[in-house]
Amino acid sequence: MDPLEFPITDELDLHTFRPEDVPDLLEDYFDACIEKGIYSVRIIHGKGKGFLKNRVRKLLKKMPLVDGYENAPPEAGGWGATIVKLKAKG
Repeated sequence: MDPLEFPITDELDLHTFRPEDVPDLLEDYFDACIEKGIYSVRIIHGKGKGFLKNRVRKLLKKMPLVDGYENAPPEAGGWGATIVKLKAKG
């Protein structure tokens, strides 16, 4: 199967991806964002029961490209999304 191509922006909606793809997806997406000069990314994981949000945050804690993260403001999804600050390379 050919890899899917989609635009790299400051927003990534995880609803369209399989949970097992999330770790590699985040790492690859953040790399692509940094290459494009994007250092703040809104990850949409949804509210639900919080399973995906918790998984995303555990992954973010371990990622060297991540400088920090927080809940999105209410107008950007509140606790259904996480704003991730990325480190510049170099």
